[in-house]
Amino acid sequence: MAADGLAVLHDRRIPGSKANIDHIAITPSGIWLIDAKRYKGRPELRIEGGILRPRVEKLLVGRRDRTALVDGVLRQLDVVRDLVGDVPVTGALCFIEADWPLIGGAFSTRGVHVVWPKRLAKELTEQSAGDLDVAFTWSGQND
Repeated sequence: MAADGLAVLHDRRIPGSKANIDHIAITPSGIWLIDAKRYKGRPELRIEGGILRPRVEKLLVGRRDRTALVDGVLRQLDVVRDLVGDVPVTGALCFIEADWPLIGGAFSTRGVHVVWPKRLAKELTEQSAGDLDVAFTWSGQND
């Protein structure tokens, strides 16, 4: 799908792997990798440690530790960054059916945005500053 200043590729296989990237959004300011999850419960960031122990960030969804999801997005980011060079690449976990609070709720952990669909759509459409040619990047990728 391509729109003004935004192109989205869906379900792309990671080369040399059985894994896939759910969605790749190309904006003028860079590329977003989006891992969509249909989990129940409230996403939250728990920070442990600090002064005497190493700081550890954990992603919890409905009180279950889902930090491995962040690790998965970080692996995807490494693969895509190796392929695209100097183009900025951002990762996002988008929780479809989560119990988000009415105010606030979105956060980042280890550089990965944790959001709901409408918040992600807003962030993507606001990514208009940049010199990445979305139409050129998109051409030939719409198979």
